[in-house]
Amino acid sequence: MAEEQETRKIASRGIPSKESIYLPAYYSEEVRRFQDDNENMSRNIWRIEEITNFIFPSKYQAVYHEIAIKFINLLFEKQIVRSEDISKFISENKISKATFYNRILPRLRRVGMIKLEREIEDDLKATKKRRKMKISLSKTFGNYFNKIGESWLAAIDDARSRKQQNRLL
Repeated sequence: MAEEQETRKIASRGIPSKESIYLPAYYSEEVRRFQDDNENMSRNIWRIEEITNFIFPSKYQAVYHEIAIKFINLLFEKQIVRSEDISKFISENKISKATFYNRILPRLRRVGMIKLEREIEDDLKATKKRRKMKISLSKTFGNYFNKIGESWLAAIDDARSRKQQNRLL
């Protein structure tokens, strides 16, 4: 009886949006061609706007997409962005603080596009510690997808080589 109760689960509501990545069909108009007809990688490189589209799809999250592109371009320009730079970025681009801090920043961090660190600074006047942000670009996003891709390619190569060995025997 206890086993029966454990196997019953609540119906899935799908993947939460904060945990998902947008992957349109590889042959769709949204994705620029990345392989030839023999499945060999092409040498073209996707622009930041194209890469960011997988995180914040312009089709569904146009505002988030634009904010993310602007922020990532700022990071490419400065390499390290601190709290003061973020405040300036938010005010210059007329972005909601809540949108930036609650939607854009956490998502970019979660997928591994940025690295967020805190700097502890002593404020002598107020005698309290403040923790300012320091944000930089991260390679984790690329490493994550490379690992997925390489593992998939290795699995296919292994399956094909086993099939070919079986034919030879």
